[in-house]
Amino acid sequence: MGEVREHDSYHDGFSDGLVPLKPLDLSKVGSVDSLVRAMAHTAFGGRRVGEGADVLEAMVRDPKCGVVMTLSGAMTIAKQGLVITEMIERGMVQAIVSTGALVAHGLVEGAGLTHFKVCPKKSDEDYYREGYNRVYDTLELERNLDDCEAMLRKILEDFDAEGDEILCSSRVHELIGERLLADDPQSRGILQAAVRHDVPVYAPAFSDSELGLDLALYNRELRMAGKPCYRYDPYGDLEHFIATVGPYERLGIFTIGGGVPRNWAQEFGPYVELLAQRGLIESPQRLRYRYALRICPEPVHWGGLSGCTYTEGVSWGKFLPASEGGRHVEVPADATIAWPLIAKAVMERLDAEPAPNKDPVPKLARGEIWTGSAEQRQRAGGQA
Repeated sequence: MGEVREHDSYHDGFSDGLVPLKPLDLSKVGSVDSLVRAMAHTAFGGRRVGEGADVLEAMVRDPKCGVVMTLSGAMTIAKQGLVITEMIERGMVQAIVSTGALVAHGLVEGAGLTHFKVCPKKSDEDYYREGYNRVYDTLELERNLDDCEAMLRKILEDFDAEGDEILCSSRVHELIGERLLADDPQSRGILQAAVRHDVPVYAPAFSDSELGLDLALYNRELRMAGKPCYRYDPYGDLEHFIATVGPYERLGIFTIGGGVPRNWAQEFGPYVELLAQRGLIESPQRLRYRYALRICPEPVHWGGLSGCTYTEGVSWGKFLPASEGGRHVEVPADATIAWPLIAKAVMERLDAEPAPNKDPVPKLARGEIWTGSAEQRQRAGGQA
């Protein structure tokens, strides 16, 4: 028989330093922030939401931390585009890595076009014939995508294809944002905010999107007409991303979903480490994420990028372990529910107590390679 426990030997929780939980008292909740703070003292998904807000606040408030937001899923069709926009406007993120589709559908929203609810009386065959593209419970109009193609075509026509510049996704997004602001300086959307606040938007799998196909289509027309095509190099994004976030002393990542954006934003740490090992960069430190928050409903056992945990990422050298100060929270929830709660709670905290400005970091010209050299580090704020 096993050991019989005596009642007097039972611990009371407090003596072991355990954190007590508290009932969620809605009569004492007067704001989104107070609700989320109270949820942090409950259990299950509610506790994760509360703890996630604390980690997001920490990375935003840390003046030495560059924050990367990665986006996947149909978040802009799901009408979360202005959440992204406001996070950019408030200085809560310094770089965005996204699926190309999310940016394309966000452009639809940012250009003032409309998405619609599905109609239970129509079938997917009806939608195809009538020019509707279904995304779960929401419809993207083929007309909207045609309008975006026409916009990109006009931008490319005005861009000098015979010049020396090689395009990458962040540069294409920048050109679109500049055109939207030129057409309407007061317009509000992801790409407009990104241009206003110098936040690059990367789509590593750019060809897997409406805008990527639009560029390919226009290049095919130019090629068949015997005209110069637009040159495109996805590694331009990788080098620009390193130049953007590499100079920060600490890094944070806020992830919606998973997939290519999440992994691409994480793998630059091992890439920089390999560059340093081969003497190709003077990196003053290993570039691993200290803060990490992810909202994603997929479990680990799917075995894909969306189910990859932060602790797994520690083994790859992408995240600091908790023993070295890493703060990681996974929120296993639908982002359209958890994200607005977390974002609004942190925004209310920032309204009550503004975050300090991020420490200035070197600003490199597009195409300039980050080496981590002392000379580059001295160019903080664009100063030589």
